[in-house]
Amino acid sequence: MASSKALTAPTFLHSIAILPHHIDQMGHVNNAVYLQWVQEAVVAYWQCKSSEPARDQLLWVALKHEITYRLPLFLGDDVVAEVTAIGTRGSRATFVTRFRRGDDLAAEVRSSWCCVDAKTRRPRRIDASVSDAFLLQGGRLSK
Repeated sequence: MASSKALTAPTFLHSIAILPHHIDQMGHVNNAVYLQWVQEAVVAYWQCKSSEPARDQLLWVALKHEITYRLPLFLGDDVVAEVTAIGTRGSRATFVTRFRRGDDLAAEVRSSWCCVDAKTRRPRRIDASVSDAFLLQGGRLSK
């Protein structure tokens, strides 16, 4: 009997450094800092997985972030951002970024990004060569 195993999109790991200025009056990482970290992690993923010509021709603009906070993070915590691209449609890509302290999930962010032509600054359709760098079998969303 053959076993079937579900394919999952690759996950990119990005280390996070919690700095003193990230801490708010409550003594934990300020909620706004997570948005900076999402930006850093998704851009690092793009820079790691894309070709040099793609990096020269394309930019990414964040359109939307939905954040679920699960537990606070503190100065001295070891944190890793796990970024997974979950689909593309037209000029948009969707990513999920999970912030983990060890096995604990601190926050989860679902974000939508627009691919933009670096010269014209206009939205640009994400072609297969770009989506294939992030998603198994192209991972294109359909609707």
